[in-house]
Amino acid sequence: MATTAFNHDLVMAIAEEMAHGVQTAVDCWMNEIELALTDTHLTTLGRLKAVREIVENYKHLTGQGDLICRMLPAVGST
Repeated sequence: MATTAFNHDLVMAIAEEMAHGVQTAVDCWMNEIELALTDTHLTTLGRLKAVREIVENYKHLTGQGDLICRMLPAVGST
């Protein structure tokens, strides 16, 4: 019984650490995107290009050529 409790605690500790790491990474990417979108020294096209560079850098670092996700509804649609 003690081994089961230990295994559960270990799994929970690992899962929490992984979740924290994922959240930290997402926060970092979102911060980079926000900075690119609010950079007043860039034109609108420059902001778009800066965000595109962030996405391309992410894909390069993760080895993903295509990002697969579910489709989100268009902004403003009901």
